Amino acid sequence: MSVSPSPVPPLSRSAVITRLRAAGCVYAEDEAELLLAAAGGTAELAAMVDRRVLGLPLEHVLGWAEFHGLRIAVDPGVFVPRRRTEFLVEQAAALAPTRAVVADLCCGSGALGTALVHALGEGAELYAADVDPAAVRCARRNVDAVGGRVYEGDLYDPLPAALRGRIGILLANAPYVPTEEIGLLPAEARVHEARVALDGGADGLDIVRRVTAAAPRWLAPGGHLLFETSERQTGSAVATVAAAGLVPRVARSEELYATVVIGTRPAAPAG
Repeated sequence: MSVSPSPVPPLSRSAVITRLRAAGCVYAEDEAELLLAAAGGTAELAAMVDRRVLGLPLEHVLGWAEFHGLRIAVDPGVFVPRRRTEFLVEQAAALAPTRAVVADLCCGSGALGTALVHALGEGAELYAADVDPAAVRCARRNVDAVGGRVYEGDLYDPLPAALRGRIGILLANAPYVPTEEIGLLPAEARVHEARVALDGGADGLDIVRRVTAAAPRWLAPGGHLLFETSERQTGSAVATVAAAGLVPRVARSEELYATVVIGTRPAAPAG
């Protein structure tokens, strides 16, 4: 005789909050509201709470992250866009030319390019790339919504050759955590996000150097490269940008604890 599974007891809001608090979630009340709203029923809510309690990032449990006013799809294992990186998007939007051609390297979920093109409106073109197949699959769900294209491959390699010399805004959400410091990251990142999205090599700037060295060949005259880095890496990052023939400057947000390095390809001389 078959036995029906026992029904899952309902979880109240207070019970969810209690479990989240016990697991160390700082914003347990806010997270509880999101989980309660997202769950399709008692069993699903219980499963979602279990995953969060086990340490999965909230965004992976929900399947999305709020970024620059948008809901960005974020699949398990894919880098979660950080709120501080909204500052980079704002800097890029202020610099973008009319009908901008935008490239988003190391795109992860595609959050940066999607948010920027959404802010710029009709006429902007978006091309995104990532070496991680899981990130590419995720990014397509976001980038397709703004009419962009996503390519799988290493940095510039998969981009259409016709983009060389045409990119007005080049975003690079490159990893910049030094290898030896990966172990110091919160478990949510260290365990549940792809290592390739975090590890920037010995000093954290290996990928930044590769992106910057090739940027002048892909940027349009007057085009801009933007990437995020830590405050202590700023001097080395600026020197790297200058060595590539770009004009560097640094933008900072104390509120978001964000540092963005901008490299501009000199405009072609008049005449």
